[in-house]
Amino acid sequence: MQAMLKLARAIDALNEWVGRSVYWLVLVMVLESAANAIVRKLFNMSSNAFLELQWYLFSVVFLLCAGWTLKRNDHVRIDILQGRYSPRTQAWVDVLGTIFFMLPMVSLFFWLSIPWFWRSYTEHEISGSAGGLTLWYARIFVPIGFGLLGLQGLSELVKRIAFLAGKGPDPVARHAEHAAEQELAEEIRRMAEEKP
Repeated sequence: MQAMLKLARAIDALNEWVGRSVYWLVLVMVLESAANAIVRKLFNMSSNAFLELQWYLFSVVFLLCAGWTLKRNDHVRIDILQGRYSPRTQAWVDVLGTIFFMLPMVSLFFWLSIPWFWRSYTEHEISGSAGGLTLWYARIFVPIGFGLLGLQGLSELVKRIAFLAGKGPDPVARHAEHAAEQELAEEIRRMAEEKP
């Protein structure tokens, strides 16, 4: 079990590094989008390449940060029932959900995206839009992103199994302290108390 936990920590470190290395592209995307809009309004010029670059950047951020988001337990989920469960029951729900839903789905998308990317690469596929970009530059991030998400799913599975076996801490408890919704609710409560 210790070897598996060590592997889980290595996967966590990889996705942490990738996520923190990539999320700054959101700023690049916003600046590029603003520049494109300004040029279009002021000079009545536009470029399909710049529009597609926005989509490419969004895809890179979305795909490469998915594993990091899972590591941070920040994916959107409906906690109407699970929030009321004990930590052990929550871990069981996560284990079963990961084994029967998340990992098969991620594996399928990973497997199907490789030939899709490879065909685009070998045929030098270019966007159908005039002045569009080469497509494989964006498509390569689909298998990479799903690969990172699948690895993080395995890491989360190992951590939850270790918790259920009494060999590790509750992996959700460390995230629950800093949930964005909880922080927002506390801030609203503080603001309401400060009003005269």
